Amino acid sequence: MSDAKDKKATIYFAGNDLFVGLTPSGHAQPIETDSARNSAATPMELLLIALGSCTGIDVISILKKKRQKVTDYRIEVSGERRDDFPRSYTRFDVKHIMADHALSEQAVARAIELSEQKYCSVAATLRGAAEIVTSYEILEARESI
Repeated sequence: MSDAKDKKATIYFAGNDLFVGLTPSGHAQPIETDSARNSAATPMELLLIALGSCTGIDVISILKKKRQKVTDYRIEVSGERRDDFPRSYTRFDVKHIMADHALSEQAVARAIELSEQKYCSVAATLRGAAEIVTSYEILEARESI
């Protein structure tokens, strides 16, 4: 198990309702708290990105191992939130959209399942707090995604 000290994020108040998060690996991320100004991602938006990117990384890795070539890929993640405070997410919808000439639908379905059930740490963290509903669509390579 890794030392917790190695995994510390630091969030700095930058003034004017803005924060800057510094990741454990040293990357800066602006964070917005004024949704009307909308100058950076909010913490809840970053959670959507974290879930989508975590599963996407897994899916691509698994498909590469299965010798599947993905030419275009995007993950659309939306969330439903409680009306009352805390306005936590109660459901996430994760849609994988891919394009290629010869993608195996079975391989895509299995890669997504493995990510969701075994490998995606973000999904594993969120699973007890919110429902995660996953779907996928495979487009012909000539279709633009």
